[in-house]
Amino acid sequence: MIFLKFLIQIIVVSGLIYFVSGRLIGSNINFIRRVLSVVISVTLTSFVYWYTYLRHTDFLYEPMMQTVTEVSTLIWIGSMLLISMLLYLVFELFDPSGMRATDHRNGQKNLFMRLRSYWRQQKRLRHVLKIAVTNGVVQTIKYARQRENEKELAIALRVTLEQCGGIFIKFGQVLSTRKELFSPIFIAELERLQDSVKPLPPEQVTQILEDSLPKPMNEIFSNFQMEPIAAASIGQVHKARLKNFDEVVVKLLRPEVKGIMRDDLDILEEFANWLSNKSTWAESLGFRELAKGFADGLREEIHLDIEVRNTLQVTKALAKSDYKVRIPKIYTEYCNENIIVMEYVRGKSVANAIAEFNQFESDRKQFARTVLYSFFEQMLLSGIFHADPHPGNIHIDETDGTPILLDFGAVGRLGATQQEGLKLFLMGIQLNDASVLYDGLTLLVENSGHADRAKMEQAIDQILLKISYVDRIPTEELIHALFTVVRDFGLAFYPAVGLALRSLVTLDGTLRVIDPSFDIFTEAKDFSSAYMRASFLKPFKEPMATKERLQEELSMLIPTLRKMPRRVDQLIQRVESGKIILHHDVFSDEDNARFITNLFSRFVLLLVGITFGIISVALLAISQFIHDTYAIYLNTAAYLGLFLCAILLVRLSIQALRAMKQ
Repeated sequence: MIFLKFLIQIIVVSGLIYFVSGRLIGSNINFIRRVLSVVISVTLTSFVYWYTYLRHTDFLYEPMMQTVTEVSTLIWIGSMLLISMLLYLVFELFDPSGMRATDHRNGQKNLFMRLRSYWRQQKRLRHVLKIAVTNGVVQTIKYARQRENEKELAIALRVTLEQCGGIFIKFGQVLSTRKELFSPIFIAELERLQDSVKPLPPEQVTQILEDSLPKPMNEIFSNFQMEPIAAASIGQVHKARLKNFDEVVVKLLRPEVKGIMRDDLDILEEFANWLSNKSTWAESLGFRELAKGFADGLREEIHLDIEVRNTLQVTKALAKSDYKVRIPKIYTEYCNENIIVMEYVRGKSVANAIAEFNQFESDRKQFARTVLYSFFEQMLLSGIFHADPHPGNIHIDETDGTPILLDFGAVGRLGATQQEGLKLFLMGIQLNDASVLYDGLTLLVENSGHADRAKMEQAIDQILLKISYVDRIPTEELIHALFTVVRDFGLAFYPAVGLALRSLVTLDGTLRVIDPSFDIFTEAKDFSSAYMRASFLKPFKEPMATKERLQEELSMLIPTLRKMPRRVDQLIQRVESGKIILHHDVFSDEDNARFITNLFSRFVLLLVGITFGIISVALLAISQFIHDTYAIYLNTAAYLGLFLCAILLVRLSIQALRAMKQ
């Protein structure tokens, strides 16, 4: 009973140390490191305290208040607190993966599950890093300047991703499409990645359907083919027929895929952090951002209801388009996050549709132009576009030769400003005008105010000279060069813009499969001319719609116009009285203000900590020359000051490490 009482006291003290250390270290700290720090600290200090003092006393039989108020007990608790913070600092300092303090695992409630998940993922991460080191990624990445060493690095990266399997293979397949970032050596090597996936057994397919559909399977389908017509790592597709005799395809999500994604996507991001920290090459390439973008996109892709929404949005956006493409109908009443039921369209990929083009005597250039103009409408007018237009997702309808767009798991969205920037971007390339191209780029990148216009226009001029006087503008080479220029000037495209430009590169490859002589930028000029002409003639063709639009605009403008005379008068009065002062300071920028505020607060904490330390050392020195009883109080105050100094300095060290990792 006595020992149980002592154990309860230890647990209470541990809880107190856990809470106080968390408050002192700062918010958003890693849960596992915090628990380990407290456990090790309590165990170590308790053993030392027992061995040096408690075993010589009858502490088990003393009143609790007497035990708690003893100086030795207070020193023991203070030592626990300080050592737990120091241990957390050590864990933060030697963390090999460079993980941030907050992560997806912190959302789990159960302590045991969190510990088990953390251990499993750390074991998997160590396995991944071991594969990377064994294959020589670290060694070759330092010497990737020369062509032969770049080849070695490409092979090492491909083998590493292949041996890691699962999500890593899919990530490598995505990287193989990033021709604007990677050299042909990397692209050729990454294209060798193959992901072999076995289809789900029929009984598992039946179980998924019964769990996902609103009605029993036999009440919805008159026929369902258990053999999939396509199988991938995320899901598989089956052909079926509804009770109303409509032919449909059913896309199923693999039941285990969400668990695998949750674990491996976190590990992939940590692997990318590690690789970026090891190499300036990977850092400048944006390898960390590539992994994060891939992970975010894949987390959306495993929710099929998002794909349903994307498909419906693009369908509505193109409903009144002059460039007719077909998008399969979605049977929303049967869809959810695990299943999609959509119209079965009889078509063939444009990569294997020679017979279909010949059958309809289709003009390949006109077919490609229809696809391109449809994508321009999606990007430049509606703002939502298909983000993965490879040949497998663009088919020709076997019944009438119409283009078919498939698979809207990945879409991009551009705001009005970004649409305007993309229009200027295309116009600048076609006009061979660096200033227009620069104006477009400033609307497409973050922190454009930091760019040196003259130097950047000079760099753009050099790119335009390389593509001058050629029969067809090389889209892939051009986009790659522009990404390089933007990165060299310390800028970055908005994620949606980067996705749009990569989609153009992919689309360019698809259109040249249809017609090898097709040139996106020549056609972009024709599209712009047709769009401007249509915009000019629209008020004459639709006078009633134009009238209604003018009325709406005027109704919104009239209140502002009414206030104008009063505002002008107020402005003149302020000018005459000298009350208008134009100024700009460093705090006008929110990021700058936040940075300076954080820096100042840490500087103040540092000064306070140093002050405590200096005063405490001075008090200790003074107490050595005083032999009266109040020297004890000086010593107590001095040691308390040193304790507070240590706490503040440890907190500042942890914050500094955390800032460096972020």
